[in-house]
Amino acid sequence: MVGKEGLIVLGSERPWRRSIFRILMYVLWGRSGAHTQDWLPGLSLTIPQQPFETGTIVYRGHSISPLLHPAVLKNSASQEIFIIGSGPSLRSNDLSLIGPRTAILLNGAISLLTEGINAPLAIAIEDERFVWRHFQLMAEKIGAGSICLFSTAVIRAICEINDDWLADKTVILIDNIRKPYGGKRREYSQLADLDFVRVHADEAGFSSDPSKGVFQGGSVAVSAFQFAAYCKPATIGFFGVDISNANGPRFYERIGSVAKSGIAHAKRRILSHISLGIGACIAQGTEVLNFSPISALSECGLPYDSRYAWTSAQKDDLAVEHSE
Repeated sequence: MVGKEGLIVLGSERPWRRSIFRILMYVLWGRSGAHTQDWLPGLSLTIPQQPFETGTIVYRGHSISPLLHPAVLKNSASQEIFIIGSGPSLRSNDLSLIGPRTAILLNGAISLLTEGINAPLAIAIEDERFVWRHFQLMAEKIGAGSICLFSTAVIRAICEINDDWLADKTVILIDNIRKPYGGKRREYSQLADLDFVRVHADEAGFSSDPSKGVFQGGSVAVSAFQFAAYCKPATIGFFGVDISNANGPRFYERIGSVAKSGIAHAKRRILSHISLGIGACIAQGTEVLNFSPISALSECGLPYDSRYAWTSAQKDDLAVEHSE
């Protein structure tokens, strides 16, 4: 696919010029400021600090889209929120059983739009490599008005490809609390005293106020969990967040065309973040459940819950459909 500015983006992890720019930012700014590559060159954000405020996304001097407070997500949420990843186990679930405006779709789970889930609560993408590889899928699946939880780097990459595309989306920033937009990198020790965060030594954290940033922990599921907990639903459930088998094909991929993933290597860090989040949810009265039979989430106290599994009769029907 060729974007608005002539960039060939389908099948690409990241343009070579972006990789070079990342190295340059590290050389110029060092470890504390290398993340300036997330917004440079060209992207400028005004981040809303209060629920009633509206910020702005500006790219190369042109106004692109409003930037909204996470309260917009909270006001749209129900008492159930389901965080839906793209792990292979997703095939074992009957997603028709979940209600409208309950699902936060992560990355490739947007493939489910119009094919199982017609009215999600939100879409969450924080790795710009997904944008470069799958912008065509995003353009086909994510409709006008959709609540989009996007990181700074994702917003910039979208603007590089097609700066008109965000105009009719409801965009909320996933701001990395340790590498914040417009600020220097911060250590866990610098964040430990903030009243809206929980931290564990120097390897995990959890924020109860995404408007002030979230901890990014090796998977967008970690960030989505913090947004979901902020909404204070009665239940948060995980589908397709498998982690341990992340090197295999995702439910929407084929063998031989699998995008690289660092999730399996980040397993310990991901589970540390989620364990902190489970504690935060318990404290506020939110139940956390795992609907993947093969998920590593079982290692942090979330055993498999089979209530959304296909029945034997349904599995037989599906096998017949695929054989015809």
